Amino acid sequence: MLGKVVKVIKKSPLEFLVVFLILSLALFLRVYRIDQTLGFYYDQGRDALVIWDLLHNGKFFLIGPTTGIEGVFRGPFYYYLITPFYWLGNGNPVWPSVFLSLTTVFASFLLYLLGRKVGGFIAGFLALLLSSFSYQIFYASRWLSNPTPMLLLSVIFVWTLYEIWKGKTRWWPVAVFVAGLSLFHFGSAGELYYFLAMLVVFLVKRKVPSVKVVVVSAVLLGFTALPQMVFDFRHQQILSKNFIESFFTGQSFAFPTKQFMKDKLVFYHDVFTYKIFPQRSHTQAFFLIAMAVLFIYYFRELVQKDLVKVLLIILASPILGLVFFKGNYGNIYDYYLTGYYLPFLLLVAVVVDFLWQQKLLYKLFIIWFGLLFLFTNWGIIRGTMLDSGNDFRSVVHQNQRLAIDWIFQNAGGKDFNVDVYVPPVIPYAYNYLFKWLGNTKYGYVSKEENISLLYLVYEVDSPHPERLEAWMKRQDGIAKSVEIQKFGGITVEKRIRYAK
Repeated sequence: MLGKVVKVIKKSPLEFLVVFLILSLALFLRVYRIDQTLGFYYDQGRDALVIWDLLHNGKFFLIGPTTGIEGVFRGPFYYYLITPFYWLGNGNPVWPSVFLSLTTVFASFLLYLLGRKVGGFIAGFLALLLSSFSYQIFYASRWLSNPTPMLLLSVIFVWTLYEIWKGKTRWWPVAVFVAGLSLFHFGSAGELYYFLAMLVVFLVKRKVPSVKVVVVSAVLLGFTALPQMVFDFRHQQILSKNFIESFFTGQSFAFPTKQFMKDKLVFYHDVFTYKIFPQRSHTQAFFLIAMAVLFIYYFRELVQKDLVKVLLIILASPILGLVFFKGNYGNIYDYYLTGYYLPFLLLVAVVVDFLWQQKLLYKLFIIWFGLLFLFTNWGIIRGTMLDSGNDFRSVVHQNQRLAIDWIFQNAGGKDFNVDVYVPPVIPYAYNYLFKWLGNTKYGYVSKEENISLLYLVYEVDSPHPERLEAWMKRQDGIAKSVEIQKFGGITVEKRIRYAK
């Protein structure tokens, strides 16, 4: 890989300069004002509290975040991955967020190298452009959550399977290790089908790796599953029992109905096409339809390319497999397929590179496509980056910090209680932010025992205002409101408890 970079620099220093500038801009877009616009909510607060206990109380752990399936947990590697950055930032969640953004930029660089290696400059450049400036990739890159590293892992996985397809069986340990990390630690659901893709590649190529490669692969796979296996052994097989109940006795997989298949097809369409055009107009729809038609028309020629074969195997695995998945109460979300975003964009880039070489008309079509892509995505990216947080529904890190700072400053060193209402019910985010800022900035934290001075923090709950109203009604019977401040979608009230 390093040799490939050196070769590109020597052959075309101007190309490398352009790539460097695009990657620099991509990084800037991902971290600009992230300290203000970071989404720090239920999941982020939960994760941060676990890492706080590790750093300050030495509390190690063998499992990580919960999956969408009740009683089934991911492994802890995501927590351990971002822990050094919480430590470097003295608890500031912006630090691990910036680190994760860096991994996504590196993923774009690897995507460029792979496209460049297989398809040439156009394939590499377009893969770089799509992954750097797609709004939804940009948005996913600013997400402080365990699926974010999948952007990088997915590109490594594609590269390894491509090398294996070319006959280099020494890449099997890397592919298995990445698949294990993806399934057990970072992925959400779709990464289960990385193993199906590997099986298909093995059955098609039928090139048996050496005993050494098989053993190393098995050891690495075992290593990725080891924390959960140890936890399961120490806790009366609770994970394996929940897994068996969910996936077998709970009928997580079943033959789909016609409506279920229709819904899944619409879901797949939205997941992938919105990575190119996050907004839809007649012009953008025309380009998507035209690209699909050209792909079908030239399919026989395109499928002769080894990388196209590998990408189609990887992308087809979850598309077919998830049709039969009815787990998690039938819920499935866009981020379940994070590990397939960049492989899809790479496939688009390779197809465009092929079309570029066919006719002049296609060149004009592709230039127009590229300009429309940049124009469509840039407007939304710019709006997200420049979000002031002043909207009455806005709940971002800047507003959370302002609300908590106001409480500590208003309290003036006096002891106080805090009660928090957030739509997901459990206020992990505020539990962490009060603990972090209280310990590192103000030197004390809120009290557990009842104290006269009470602060309420509550977020706007547009979907269920009745829940917030019920919570406020209960608070009215506890303490009298004496002062109110608003910070975007967050309201803070200073109250004095009624004397008993």
